[in-house]
Amino acid sequence: MTKADLINSVADMGLTKRRAGDAVNCVLDSIKEALSRGEKIQLIGFGSFEVKERSSRKGRNPQTGEVINIPAKKVPVFRAGEALKQATR
Repeated sequence: MTKADLINSVADMGLTKRRAGDAVNCVLDSIKEALSRGEKIQLIGFGSFEVKERSSRKGRNPQTGEVINIPAKKVPVFRAGEALKQATR
């Protein structure tokens, strides 16, 4: 499913495509802003989004085999809720 498909699905609930697009974009922007502030988002029955710190580590350049240092970074993580896990089984 693409973002356009999601907007069409929301529009099927009785909204215009423009209003549905605004609603979807508002939700996604809110999630993005909360994660950028380091907050955790919990959507009961769906899952949770949070930012985790990935520590630095050693890696290898696959072309040369040279050992390189991969720096630490923060990455967004999604963990599915139990209801979502059950729905996809």
